[in-house]
Amino acid sequence: MVKISVLQHAPSAHLPTRPGDPTPTSRNLDPLMHPFSRARERTRALNAAKMERMFAKPFLRALEGHIDAIEVLCRKPGTLNTVASGSWDGGILVHDIAEQKQVHRILDAHKGKVSGLCFSQGSGLLSCGVDTNIKLWDVSPRDEEVQQKPLHIFSGKSPFNSIDHHRSDAIFATASNIVQIWDETKTAAISNLTFPTATETVTSVRFNLSETSVLGSIGSDRSFTLYDIRSGKAERRVTMQMRSNALAWSPTLPTLVLLASEDHNLYTFDVRQLSSPTQIYKAHVSAVMSCDWSPTGLEFVSGGWDRTVRIWKEGRGTRPEVYHTKRMQRVSSTIFTADARFVVSGSDDGNVRIWKAKAHEKLGIITARERAAIEYRESLKERWRYDQEVGKISRARHLPKAVHQAAKLKETMLEAQRVKEERRRKHTRAGESKPKAERKKVVLAEQS
Repeated sequence: MVKISVLQHAPSAHLPTRPGDPTPTSRNLDPLMHPFSRARERTRALNAAKMERMFAKPFLRALEGHIDAIEVLCRKPGTLNTVASGSWDGGILVHDIAEQKQVHRILDAHKGKVSGLCFSQGSGLLSCGVDTNIKLWDVSPRDEEVQQKPLHIFSGKSPFNSIDHHRSDAIFATASNIVQIWDETKTAAISNLTFPTATETVTSVRFNLSETSVLGSIGSDRSFTLYDIRSGKAERRVTMQMRSNALAWSPTLPTLVLLASEDHNLYTFDVRQLSSPTQIYKAHVSAVMSCDWSPTGLEFVSGGWDRTVRIWKEGRGTRPEVYHTKRMQRVSSTIFTADARFVVSGSDDGNVRIWKAKAHEKLGIITARERAAIEYRESLKERWRYDQEVGKISRARHLPKAVHQAAKLKETMLEAQRVKEERRRKHTRAGESKPKAERKKVVLAEQS
């Protein structure tokens, strides 16, 4: 009998599963059958990097309304779209980021500049200013604009520089010549927190997001201080090389704090070991005035007097994303929105600007096919990031001429300083002058 071998194929393997689905294709994955696959993949990675830079248009909208420089921004906890801004003209505006419009306006909230803002529980907004007053406002949406009066006024003895609300309790902290704890139901401060030997003016104060009884503050004497409201006293204090302008606690790591410094750098500290920073972030060419963490804890935003907004990856101290416009002046305040998709900045020209956190991200509805293509391009860029051409395109950033020239000058000055120290060390007795790590130079003294 003749034996016959028959090739059998299941029709289901070659037909779409459902009407409208693409026809299945079979591929031979043997690498010997595809000698040019690596070259094709590199070309795709190169095109993906070029497309990212082509579609990098981060600026979305400038929200007007203030007639003077913006001093402070704050977002409302538990919402994605509500942001309040305070200005040097004494006015307060509440913005809807999703609809990109102003939803509440308080004219002449303070005499002089509004130096601090924070949302309280419910629809309340706390503001403080250089007129030595703290005011509680009702900022629930309204159809018509009326001359509004505060719900409550707390009077202080000196101008206030900052304010922050407790995450769950009806208490808040203020910064002036001392740190004070207030209760919303009482007219006077319930506690005064100060370090025994401190004489500085406290410029900013923030509650820890996880250990809510822990406070951090920065002062005009280059100090960073930790307080515990349970004991009612300062626990630890460090004096740095130069003063800090802003601080922010990490939302995911309770012990990590970020400081924006006058020496053009940002520093992250672990509060369990304050003798040196865990990371130094270098790119600004002027004083850094503000900083804020993304809700994911993986990146943060900073703004400075070099008129740029920069977005950093946590743990990577160089090459941040840089945002700038021709009209934007010195940036005094920056925050992330609660969904980590947008960044809001306030500057001296009186505008609140909305930016995309990822400059090349597409807004609006994205189909499943588009999503798959985007994820494929991202994986290609990640896999080929060490390729010379792909890396060069991905790292390329346009800077304003003034910022670029200042960066070159700063690089030259730092190199000259390094050469000078090297020569001085070379001409001294062996062992007398030892090189000191950059992280060891930041903190001058630590007290507890």
